[in-house]
Amino acid sequence: MATTYIHVNQHVLKKNLKHGTAEPMITIKNGKTNVYCHEVEINGPSRVVSSSSDKPLLSCGARVVIATESPVTPIVRAS
Repeated sequence: MATTYIHVNQHVLKKNLKHGTAEPMITIKNGKTNVYCHEVEINGPSRVVSSSSDKPLLSCGARVVIATESPVTPIVRAS
């Protein structure tokens, strides 16, 4: 099973704070697929990983991620 990475999209976080919006700011990355949500339920073991160098862990620039091979359930709240 492929590793799934979960992180907070800082651009959406800042936009929400600036404009008083509530767009989903959590990104679930699995391969080339991205799912955006407000909450994530991780159904099994996971770990929090931070970059140990200047380089981001993901191409989007994330330096801290939750990594898991367990199934995840995205939760999107109504806006």
